Amino acid sequence: MHTVTRISAQEFAACVEELAALLADAVDGGASVGFLKPFGPAQAAAWWREQAAAVAEGGMAVWACRDPDGSLAGTVSLVMARKPNSRHRAELVKLLVHRQARGRGLSRLLLAAAEEGAVASGAGLLVLDTETGSTAEHLYLTGGWTRYGVVPAYAGAPDGTLLDCSFFYKRLTTPA
Repeated sequence: MHTVTRISAQEFAACVEELAALLADAVDGGASVGFLKPFGPAQAAAWWREQAAAVAEGGMAVWACRDPDGSLAGTVSLVMARKPNSRHRAELVKLLVHRQARGRGLSRLLLAAAEEGAVASGAGLLVLDTETGSTAEHLYLTGGWTRYGVVPAYAGAPDGTLLDCSFFYKRLTTPA
């Protein structure tokens, strides 16, 4: 049984190396998650360390999906909007599942945890972007998300190839 838990600000520093290994695996596997090759665990750890302040102040929430043996199999994060007129929404970022753990429904578990966490924190609207035609896009299309547009050549794959990107939203609560 896999468990999904939110990483607290106190636990975050101790999880950076595991999160870095997961991010490096995603980039090595071709995921368009904001980084270009060469990219390894050191660069990934530096990126995660840069997020520590946001995690500590509550601007970023990070969940971990662990295998029964306790190893990190996946993660997802929410970045809370900071503007006063936007505090009802958050952006879903870095939904990652290790290549060896794929096909077990972990993405759906992580997505559900992030959606529940968003509602609990007062964010009733989520947004995200993902590579058009990817497995991730299929996850969102079948998970109740609404695609509201595609931007051609929006983001680069790890090899620098420009990719089309689909933009999605999901309303979790009814607006007031």
